[in-house]
Amino acid sequence: MTTNHELTFPILSEQAMPGSLAPGAAPAFLIKADLPDPGAPRFVLADQKTMYGGKHLRLGDRVFVFASETQGGEGLCALGQVTALQATPRLPGLARQTPRLSLSIERLASPRRRLGRAELKPFTDWQDGRPETELNFKFYRQATNKLGGISAAAAAFLWAHF
Repeated sequence: MTTNHELTFPILSEQAMPGSLAPGAAPAFLIKADLPDPGAPRFVLADQKTMYGGKHLRLGDRVFVFASETQGGEGLCALGQVTALQATPRLPGLARQTPRLSLSIERLASPRRRLGRAELKPFTDWQDGRPETELNFKFYRQATNKLGGISAAAAAFLWAHF
């Protein structure tokens, strides 16, 4: 894990840093990662796998942070804002590679109630359109840690935990 707090990434489109934490104010993303200290004020994460549009993350975007339960975490642990971002270079000679990002996330808020694998596991009807099902499908169907985009409905559901 890197401790470099000076990561940079070119901003591809100008985006105002939102002053409100309200859902829908900015694109929504979720990261599930191995976090040594889920209560930290900042998370510095290296080479995170992106899926479900996670490669479109930009500086200033909000991220719901989950501490990976397969690595001792307890699920949702923070709402944060991306303060540094860098694409991980692809390895030469490999045709298929999942895009990866290194990033720094500043904590904006801590959840008021628990949300993790146990709470999302019952939602397995992949066609029901529920935000809980989307989160279970994208982030818990496989144990892989990942960064991904989520719908406005899923962001609103997560926001209710803060």
